[in-house]
Order: sequence, then structure tokens, then C-alpha cells
Amino acid sequence: MSDPVLPTPEQLQRRLQELLRTTFAAPGNSPENPPTPTEPADKVPPAIQDFHLTPREVKAHLDRFVIRQDEAKKVLGIAVCDHYNNARVMASREAGAPPLEYAKQNVLIAGPTGVGKTYLVKHVADLIGVPFVKADATKFSETGYVGGDVDDLVRELVQKADGNLALAQYGIIYIDEIDKIATSREVTGRDVSGRGVQTTLLKLMEETDVALRGGNDLQSQVQAALEFQKRGKVNRESINTRHILFIVSGAFDKLTDVVSRRLKKTGIGFGADPAAATTLPAELLRLAGTSDFVDYGLEPEFIGRLPVRVVCESLAEGDLFEILKQSEGSLIRQYERAFAAYGIEAVFSDEALRHIASLAVRENTGARGLMTTCEGLLREFKYRLPGSPVRTLEVTPAVLENPDAAIERLLQTGAEDARQAQSRVITQFAERFGEQHGYRFRFSPEAVEAILAKSLEKNISARDLCEGLFKDYQFGLGLIHRNSGQTDFEIPAEAVESPDRVLSQWVVASHRTQDEHDENS
Repeated sequence: MSDPVLPTPEQLQRRLQELLRTTFAAPGNSPENPPTPTEPADKVPPAIQDFHLTPREVKAHLDRFVIRQDEAKKVLGIAVCDHYNNARVMASREAGAPPLEYAKQNVLIAGPTGVGKTYLVKHVADLIGVPFVKADATKFSETGYVGGDVDDLVRELVQKADGNLALAQYGIIYIDEIDKIATSREVTGRDVSGRGVQTTLLKLMEETDVALRGGNDLQSQVQAALEFQKRGKVNRESINTRHILFIVSGAFDKLTDVVSRRLKKTGIGFGADPAAATTLPAELLRLAGTSDFVDYGLEPEFIGRLPVRVVCESLAEGDLFEILKQSEGSLIRQYERAFAAYGIEAVFSDEALRHIASLAVRENTGARGLMTTCEGLLREFKYRLPGSPVRTLEVTPAVLENPDAAIERLLQTGAEDARQAQSRVITQFAERFGEQHGYRFRFSPEAVEAILAKSLEKNISARDLCEGLFKDYQFGLGLIHRNSGQTDFEIPAEAVESPDRVLSQWVVASHRTQDEHDENS
């Protein structure tokens, strides 16, 4: 038995490169497969050079999409404008000029779920024109890894910027459920990895360099080895977090207990505020200070990197109605587009929107309850109406309360509407046929019914059916006109079943008329 033939080093390299392309290459880029930088990191992007927004303009933009939360809009507007105005000023300074002192205004947003926290940050990023990355803090605590993996948030900004390092360095990173990585005993069920995540995040929020290639993934290591073998060095490009704005959020349900206890302790004896015992949860959140967040379980250094703090308000039934009716991102627009894709125009009355809001508020999940409610109320309509003759869906409370009866009524009415529309098509066909050939051409009422029945049976339009049935009539009627001078033709129902036989009988009859005329002349 001969020894196996071993590949040469060159063959091994080619095979390894092919393996990398087929195994790791995927559509688009990812933090593990970083895009090739398209702009150098030291180039200032136009979005920053041209930034001249005011806090009021930012709030006005957010008002188009988010209902209420006026205080949060103002706070975000101020923080964003301060952040990007400073970035613009620093970018315009000459090389070698002494650095300007600036404390980055990272933001903490507290408030219940579904009140628009994510929506606010997303539309801020859209307005400015910078990449936006969202992640849940629980991703880093519950899966059991901390440290360098948090850097993937920064690498994802490069992906969202299509490899434009210059633009990525001015992006926005939004981390939700930040309260879930608190390590205080007051918050049960959290593991100690939350402290490690906080420590790593606070480094990113201040200023650090993050390598574009992660050091813990196999692909990056193999790519670096190939690059070193080919060029004699490894590309170690990185992205700096100096101008990346970090915004974190969470419900902080148990934080109200911490604040309440503090208020009771400080209020003991003379000077105590009796109203503190009955303060609403939202008001307690507004009273939360740095010490309260520390007692809750956030590291002092971590909460110190979040100097701007604001509380979002819970949404009432009226707010949900306004979201449906006024917001440019209203869920109702989505449903209108969904029905329109099937040729159905959906029209929602204000009463229907209020009905939806009244049910959604019971979900106790803020605006997210609107999706759950709408999906339940409109599911049967979305299933049964597409492909039917129905072309208009008028949504009212009565329709939503009894969908089965409403759908049956719509289908019946829709069928009748479609029947009338097809009848008009048949009449229009006859009129055009007559005008084109110089005759008065029409269908008897019985013929119209026969055409409607046959078009439904064959599942073709009435116009296509008429064109097929009477395609030869222009020649036969021309012959009849020459033989008898007849110009008025009414098509009977029999012609729908046997158009050629009826036409032949008419032609034969016209010949007889012509013969009789010749005999009498």
C-alpha cells in the first residue's frame, strides 16, 4: 500500500482560503465578519460637519412619531445637540490644537415597557444620519459571557455604516433592560456577571479603542494568520468610542422601593413629608438619585457615566388612541398597507381606533399591546378577505365586535358589488363594439346574466369572455347588414352558449330576406 500524497503548502493555503470563503462568508457583514472600511477613521462625515440642529427641532421631529414623553424628548434633544455640536467643533479644530474638555452626556431613560423608549432613540439616529445599534443588556448576563464580547456592539456600528469607520465613530448605541444587570440583593434572580458587564460597558462609554476584529472568534484568528503570511503584518484597525453616544434604558420596577425607603428614612421626625408615602411610582422614579441607583445594584462608576437621566410616562387609553390616529409610524398604516396589497382599501373610523385602544390598554404593555390587540381583532379579516370580491373594508366597533357576521356581510355585499361592476363591463363592451363597427349592439338582460354566470364558472373576467365569444361577430354582422340593412342587434342568452350557431342562423335569415327582396323588386 503506497503512502498518501500530501498536498504542498501552496495547495493547503488555497484550500484553507476556499474553506474560509465557503464556511464563514455570509450575505452581508457581521461583527465576526467585519466590512472592509470604506472611509478612514480620521475623516469627518458630512452628517457631523453639517450638524446644526436645535433641541426644539429634535423634539419637533420626535413629536411626529412618539406620543407624549415631552420631557424625554426635551432631554434627548438637549443631550444630542450638545454631543454632536461638541463633536463638530472638535472635528473642525486644526491638527495639534490642545484638546477640549468635554464630559460626554450619555443618557439613561427609565420607564415601563412599550412607552416609546426605543422609538425615540431610533428616530434621533435617523434624524442625524448616524448608525444605530440596539441590544438588550440581558444578552450579556444570561448567556454567561462578559468582557470583550460587549465590544461587538461597537463593531456592529461599522456594519450598520457599511464599513464607513468615520461615520461609525459618531453612531448611537442603545442598550435596553439595563436594570436587569443590577447586582443588588434588592433585585433577586440576577447572576454576578452583571457587575462584569457594567465594568466593560463603562470603559466603552468613556473612551477606548475597539479592534474591528474580535480576538475570540476563529474566523478573525485565521484571517489574521493568512494576512500575516501574505503581507508580513496584520491589519489592526480599530474604532474609537470617544464620539459614540450611549443611551441605556430599563423599567427599574424595584427602584421605586429603594427611593421610597430613602424618603421615609430622611423624612423621620420633624420636617417629614407626609405626601412621600403616597407618591406615585412615576414620581418616585423622577426622585431617584445616584445613590438610589447604586443601592439598586448599578456600579457607582457605571451610573456615573450616565449623567443625563429622564423618566418616560406610562400610556393611558387616550394616548394609545393618539398613537393609532396621529403617529406617522402608526400601526394602522401597516394594516392599511397589508390590506392594500390584496386590493382592499381599509378605512378605520375614530370609534374603531378608540375601541382598539380600550382593549390594548388592558394588556398593560404600553404601545406594544396595540399589535397584540389588532392582530387578534383583524386576524379573520386578513385571512378570509384576500382573494374575495371585497374591495373596501370599513372598520367600526360593530365590525370588530362581531367579525364573523361582518365578514359574511362583506362577502355578500362584495359579491353583489362585483356583479354590478361586471355588468357595467359587459354594457361597456357592447357600446364599444357598436361604436367601432357602426352598429347598435347590446345584450339582452338574460344574456347579461348568462355572461356573468359563465365568467364566474370559468373564472375569467366578463370582458375577456365577451371578446372570446363574439370575436367573429363583426364579420357576420357586416354580412347581415349588407343583406338586410339591419344595424340594430340585441344578443340573446342563447348566443352566450352557442355564439356561432346563433350568428349562422342570423346570416341565413338575412339571405332569405335578401332573396325575398330580389323577388319582389
